[in-house]
Parts: sequence; C-alpha cells; structure tokens
Amino acid sequence: MNTLIRRISAASLVGILLAALAVHSQTPSTGPASTSTTTTTPPSGQNPTTARPGLNIVVLDPAHGGTDPGARGSAGIREADIVLELTAQVRHGLESQGFQVLQTRSGNENPSFDDRSALANAQTGAIFVSLHVSSTGLSGTVRVYTMADMPLPSTTGGLIPWDQAQASYLPLSRKLGDTVQGELTQRFKGSPMNVQSAYVRQLRTTAAPAIAVELSSVAMEDKADLDRMLPGVADAIVRGIVTFRPSYVTPGMPGNAPGAKP
Repeated sequence: MNTLIRRISAASLVGILLAALAVHSQTPSTGPASTSTTTTTPPSGQNPTTARPGLNIVVLDPAHGGTDPGARGSAGIREADIVLELTAQVRHGLESQGFQVLQTRSGNENPSFDDRSALANAQTGAIFVSLHVSSTGLSGTVRVYTMADMPLPSTTGGLIPWDQAQASYLPLSRKLGDTVQGELTQRFKGSPMNVQSAYVRQLRTTAAPAIAVELSSVAMEDKADLDRMLPGVADAIVRGIVTFRPSYVTPGMPGNAPGAKP
C-alpha cells in the first residue's frame, strides 16, 4: 500500500464490497495487513458517542483457512475445519433468534486479519465473534478471550486509529465475554468462570464489541469427541449473545462531542 492513511467506513468502497460479499457470497476479499497509521470511522459516519440502534448483526469469524490450517492434531484434526463446522451451528442458532449473521469466510479461504475486522467495522449494530480451537489445554473446556488492555486512542476529526479500534470497546467486549463464558462454564466442566485477556490480532482492529472463543483441543484422540462439543458450544454462544443484547450500546470516545461528525 503506497498511501500512509486509509479511511474505512460503511460508505467506503471497501466496506460496501466486503458487506456485499458477506451477504451474497460469504467470501470476503483478502489483502495485505494495514499499517499502524490506518484509521477507521464509525459506520455511516456516526460519531462513537452517538447511540446506535440495538444489536442486530453478528459477524462470525472462523479462524484460519486456505493455506493456513491452524492448529493440527495427531488424529488429523484441523482447526480451520472444526471452526467452520462450529460457525454453521452458531449461525443457525443466531438466525433463529432474529439476528443477521455475516461470516468472514464460508469455505476454504483465508481473509487477511484486516479484512476480517473491516467486515465488522462496515456494519451498524454489530458484534464480532472469532472462533478457534487450541493445540493444548484441558480437553473438553472452552475459553473466551478479549483483547488485552489498550490505551484509549486520541481522535482527530472523529477518526479512530485503525490499530487502536478496539480500545474504546473493551468494556463492552468484556461484558459480552463474561456473559458467553458463564454459559460455557455451565456446560463444560473445568472451563474458567470469567473472560480472559490475550492478544488476538483480528480483535485489535475491530471497532465493535469483540471476543474470541477457543475450544480445547485438537489434541483429542478422536475427532468425534470434539464434534460432540460443538452443539453445546454453539448454544452457549447464542444464549450469551441473546443475554448481552439489551446491554449493547456504543462507548464514548474522548475528544468527540456528541453528534459531532468526522
């Protein structure tokens, strides 16, 4: 990329193309990672202090794909395949609850981290859920992660630095994460009680409440054991999102007056 700054909003060409691809073909485009100076604008030109409509859209992110299989087990289990199966089950449950669901991939593609984030950033009234399977950990447990602490960004003209997009949404992300983790802990003994923090690349650049859900693990000797977890994991994620839905608001951003436009 020759330009140092890229602005992405729902009105931008990138946002329109990504959203259209997600809805019609569910195959987002891939591209190189953006630089740390890239900026993002709240969807439809909204200032982040302006209340959005309620939560209507869930962007599901099956991790890895394409030439990246993710974690692999000795029994031939591939993370990229498992999370795609899980995504289908979560999607079905969410749609039955009236949510619109978008996917960062629906087949064996590997969108860039920025393309995954950009799909969520192009929406209004959305959350982002990235799905993973670990290579280690106590088998049969599930963990929810949010992005680690980030400094609140300083904004210029309503623009949020692309690589700090998640910072102002962390409180909401943690609330969403705790709600989903609580549902998972009830079903999967040994799972933690609360959401944990970790560096998850696609969460960092997402300007929306965002979590990663990780099953343990590809080290299971029989794929059928992992397959049996999927319905319970999917149901817990759906129930957690439904419970979180009334709490969905947009965070205040320092330096922006209510109603100000970028």
